[in-house]
Amino acid sequence: MGCRTKLPKRLAGCLALFLTLALPACGEQEVVNDASVQGGNLFYGRNAEFSIGVSRLREGLQVQVSGCSATEGPQAVSPTELRYRCRLTTTGAVNFTVSDAQGASVYTRTFAVPEPRVVLDTSRGEIELELQPRSAPLTVDNFLAYVAADFYTNLIFHRVVPGFVVQAGGFESGMTPRAPPLPPVVLESNRGLLNVRGSLAMARTNAPDSATSQFFINLVDNPFLDFRPAATDRPETPGYAVFGSVVRGIEVVDAIATIPTASVAGFSNVPTDDVLIRSARRIR
Repeated sequence: MGCRTKLPKRLAGCLALFLTLALPACGEQEVVNDASVQGGNLFYGRNAEFSIGVSRLREGLQVQVSGCSATEGPQAVSPTELRYRCRLTTTGAVNFTVSDAQGASVYTRTFAVPEPRVVLDTSRGEIELELQPRSAPLTVDNFLAYVAADFYTNLIFHRVVPGFVVQAGGFESGMTPRAPPLPPVVLESNRGLLNVRGSLAMARTNAPDSATSQFFINLVDNPFLDFRPAATDRPETPGYAVFGSVVRGIEVVDAIATIPTASVAGFSNVPTDDVLIRSARRIR
């Protein structure tokens, strides 16, 4: 069925994004059905894939997804299906838009991208962490890179201070250090996330941009660890970068905090019984 030339240019070709294959009659309003657009692998830092069903593929069809860096496409995979791939660089609501050759939007939809989560399987139980890449993207990417490399496997919680923090990510049993393979990450302590109970933050030296693999979980609110801008009576305090929080297993964290500690190999506050990280795995 062809379209008469008197139709508006933006309807040229009778492009339709809808589930059925029947074309609407020329002059009728195009029908867009969400069932014709599917999104898969919608996770932060992963390559998402979108499938767009159309009545008949037309040249010039464009796809845009907010917070997603294009890696491929759009590519035709059949006479009635278009595929688009991109790497998700944000979480929350992302806007998916299909435009025709003239740049007019013919379809929009919002997809939800959840915050990434990592589970630490320890010898005392599981600790589930939710990360905040919108507030601390460099820090989250750094942590996820260590998780993906299995760096944390068989490391211990090497520092336990009741009423303060539990710390891990740098030592094996006996306080044998494990060298981090990645460069230090730029400090992201001034992004609005605070060192409150259950929050996850990066450990570092006195140099602000020195954090690598070590992290700590706050046992209580520790506001003195937060970033503070300079004032007339004090200099700026760089603080420690919070990049997530415990969403399950805070009782495990509290249990770790009760283990007696001693000095080992010149390090204080080392648990006398090893708390081993058996694995750190990303679950979304």
